[in-house]
Amino acid sequence: MLKQSLLGLALATALSTVAHAESVNILMEGVPDTEYVKTLLPEFTKETGIEVNLEVVNYAEMHTKLVPQLVAPKGSYSAIVVDFYWVGEFTKAGWLMPLDDRIKADGFDASVYVPKLMDLVGQVDGVTYMLPFYNYAMGLLYRTDLLADEANKAAYLEETGEELGPPKTWGEYLQQVKFFTKGDMHGVVNQGLRPDPIAMEWSNYLFANGGEYHDADWHSTLNTPAGVAALDQYKANVEEYGPLGAASFSFDEAFNVMAQGGAYSYITYNFFRAAIDDPSQSTVAGKVEIMPVPGQEPGVGASLNGAWGWAIPKSSPNPDAAWTFLKWVESHDIAKKRALQGGSPTRLDVFDDADVNAKYPYTGAMKDMLLTSHNFPVFTYTPQLVEVLGRELSLAVAGEASSADALAAVETEMNELAKKDGKLK
Repeated sequence: MLKQSLLGLALATALSTVAHAESVNILMEGVPDTEYVKTLLPEFTKETGIEVNLEVVNYAEMHTKLVPQLVAPKGSYSAIVVDFYWVGEFTKAGWLMPLDDRIKADGFDASVYVPKLMDLVGQVDGVTYMLPFYNYAMGLLYRTDLLADEANKAAYLEETGEELGPPKTWGEYLQQVKFFTKGDMHGVVNQGLRPDPIAMEWSNYLFANGGEYHDADWHSTLNTPAGVAALDQYKANVEEYGPLGAASFSFDEAFNVMAQGGAYSYITYNFFRAAIDDPSQSTVAGKVEIMPVPGQEPGVGASLNGAWGWAIPKSSPNPDAAWTFLKWVESHDIAKKRALQGGSPTRLDVFDDADVNAKYPYTGAMKDMLLTSHNFPVFTYTPQLVEVLGRELSLAVAGEASSADALAAVETEMNELAKKDGKLK
């Protein structure tokens, strides 16, 4: 009888524990890094007893789903991931929980992150609101087999007086784009669709010419010799050295041209480096490498940075469990496991890990891209700026506005947005 009573008590306790098992709900975008996290969740549950429920949606749905939960006194998401587009909006609205006290209390080392990523999706005005999750910085994909071809080497030397190799400067890269445009081969393929693809891609051209979006006081600095040169070059690459229709390509169409051997180069997101080596997607597997977008001088990178960060909303129903998950998923061991699956690291110690470098020899180039990268303006109206920029760049590419007039229009609207946000006095 006693045994039966004890058994019944144990069973009731077990059922109660299951019924009240803690869980965290997280909204995430449907990207490869999300899938890598998903494969490791059983380890977290085994270690902590906390279940993780991922709601995975496409990018277009995320902001719409997030905002109602963020403004509620108590939302349904324990933790969230934040694109750099939304950092200014979410932090200014007071929707994200500062993490500095938790970081200090648990001795979590946040110094391991790439500094540019912490600037983009980590800290705002000295307060840590996010832990960088994964990066999608842009780099230059280029055909190594074309550079190694002896006939190409001889022809390039005769035509330019220079040795053919990976471009060390932006001017050398533009020269190569022109050189490789012959017959059915294009020197470059661009993603000219408005607003996001063209805005993000053209940013690399701006930085490569030594330009920036604004000065220290947030005055826009686009309608400058550097900005105009960048837009003139972009137009030339689309019209003269790229495939027909590139002005309306998103990154998928542009990648397909590159993957099918139709172009020497493509400035795009770093996650396409792995895809270009997939024989099911690419006819040039093993013939393409990635490097930082070159700048004005050798060793000066001009790549656009991009990233997502983990955050705990103030409306989180269980912030303590959410933090337990964040510090686990961003630990060195778990970040390394994600990277070994093909993820995009954010921690310097993962970039430097011997196992990761052995499996992915281009890891060093990815690290260099981030260390020399440039950030897009992060403020409350980042998405609106992208819309304005995409519109005006497209008008210039279509010949409906001069480069100077298009950039002057962006400057005017960017300054208005910066004033509205309190950035520009």
